[in-house]
Amino acid sequence: MPELPEVETVARSLEQQLLGRTIVGLAKLDWPRMLMPPAPDFAALVAGRRIEAIGRRAKWLLLTLDGGWTLAIHLRMSGHLLVAEPDAANAPHVHFALDLDNGRRLIFDDQRKFGRVHLLDRHGLAMLDAAHGPEPLAEAFTPALLAEQLRNRRAPIKALLLDQRLIAGIGNIYANEALWLARIHPLTPGGALAADHIAELYRAIRNVLAEAIANQGSSLRNYRDGYGRRGSQQEHFNVYDRAHEPCPRCQTAIERIVVAQRSTYFCPQCQLFVRWPT
Repeated sequence: MPELPEVETVARSLEQQLLGRTIVGLAKLDWPRMLMPPAPDFAALVAGRRIEAIGRRAKWLLLTLDGGWTLAIHLRMSGHLLVAEPDAANAPHVHFALDLDNGRRLIFDDQRKFGRVHLLDRHGLAMLDAAHGPEPLAEAFTPALLAEQLRNRRAPIKALLLDQRLIAGIGNIYANEALWLARIHPLTPGGALAADHIAELYRAIRNVLAEAIANQGSSLRNYRDGYGRRGSQQEHFNVYDRAHEPCPRCQTAIERIVVAQRSTYFCPQCQLFVRWPT
């Protein structure tokens, strides 16, 4: 599933192509379940709207439209967005497309049909915002705020990093990478981390996410940006999907376990398990 760096990369690539464009209408829909509200209302509400801003909240791509509406798009497992010529919407896994006033189309290719496109009013946007924790790259996100989010939490730190209510946008790939960089074992209870551990984790989260954005995200399967380009962060993984390979730091074999139902990769030698204080 695309995480913060991938969605941020898509937002930036779409901004170059969509900012100021007007949506002419709904060009294609063959999987109605992906839309909210349902198709007839959606089509009527979106037609003629001007795209005034393009951004991101957590793993949601946000297209701000005039009239107080926001198009919120979640790529989920296999979705990707592309601005292309109209014929591109005929590809077999394109289930949704919007006509634009310059003759091109915004198309949503989604092989597994898990993606979602929601048209939100101001209230709906506020609800989406409230459902997510702080943005880890925002100035307001500090070591003190991270410490507050983890205080008294007995769940494994890996599971807490994946909880979008605590911190927005981090998924499985970058949780693994941040914990390796911070030298923290993924099963460590979140509340057991001391101030120095939290400071290291804070720096690791921000560094890992910033590096991934600089490399246009990780293209493992379907992910592409708004131009159809692949990212290259997968070429810089330290532990993710590298079970049995040597740790780049100490050469110990990387291990794989399951935490919060997700594959978890770590170095058993240099990632410290912090016990709950007695």
